[in-house]
Amino acid sequence: MHDFPAGRFAVWATAWLTGRTAYDDALDGITGHSAHRVVGLAGSDGAIPLGEALSALRGLGEKRLRLVLPAPGDVRGLPAVPGLAPLALEAGQAAVGDRVALVPEQLGSAVLQWTAFGLDDVPPPPPPVEGTLRAASGALDLAVTDAARTLAELDLARWHPEVPTLLAGLARPRPAPGLPDDHDPLALSVLGRALRLAAVLDLAATDAPGAAVNHAQAARRDAALRPLAGAVREAVTAAYNAVPR
Repeated sequence: MHDFPAGRFAVWATAWLTGRTAYDDALDGITGHSAHRVVGLAGSDGAIPLGEALSALRGLGEKRLRLVLPAPGDVRGLPAVPGLAPLALEAGQAAVGDRVALVPEQLGSAVLQWTAFGLDDVPPPPPPVEGTLRAASGALDLAVTDAARTLAELDLARWHPEVPTLLAGLARPRPAPGLPDDHDPLALSVLGRALRLAAVLDLAATDAPGAAVNHAQAARRDAALRPLAGAVREAVTAAYNAVPR
C-alpha cells in the first residue's frame, strides 16, 4: 500500500485544471517513467493516452479530483456507479471528480491503465469528511507508538532488517517528492511519514520464509497493524487532497 498513483493523478490533475501548473508538468508528475492509458472515457474509442484524457477532463468541466482509498466495509467517497466499487477495492484507490472517477490497474511492469467511470446522472456521494493535516499527523504518532511496541516484541526486524531504518527515519521525516511546488508543506511532511509507514506495513504483513509465527502471534500482529493502517490511510488521503490556500 505504499504506492498511490490515484493520489498523484488527483493532485496533479487538480493543479492543472485549476491553472496552478503547466500541462507538461502535470503529465510528468502523474506518469513518471511509465506509460499510462485510459479506457472507458466518454467520447473515446478504446484506450487513449493519458495526455488526451487530461484534455478531455477539462472539456467535461472537471475542476478537482480527490483521492479515495476504499477498504472492505468502507467505500465512503465512491459514487454509486456499477462496477466502480469492486474495481476500486481491488486497486485500493481511486481518483474521484464531479464528472469522472478513475481507477488504476498495473499491466505488466511498464504500463498503468486507468478505467474511467462517467458520473453524469449519478447521485454524488456525501462530501468526504477529511480530518485536518495536524489531526492526521497526531493520529500517526499515536498509532506508531502502539504498533511499534508489539512489532518489537514479535521481533519483526529479524525478518525484515529494513524496518528499523524506516522507523528511525520518522524522527527526521523527509517531504514526499514529486508533488506540485505549491503543495502545502505540512501535507508534504505528513505524506512523507505516511509513505514510510506504508512500506513498514507492507513488510510487516508478509511473513519471512521460514519465520516461526504461530496463529496467536499473527493475530496479535494483525491487531497491532490495523489502527496503524487506518491512520496511514487517513493521513495519505488528507495529504494528497490538501489544496493550497
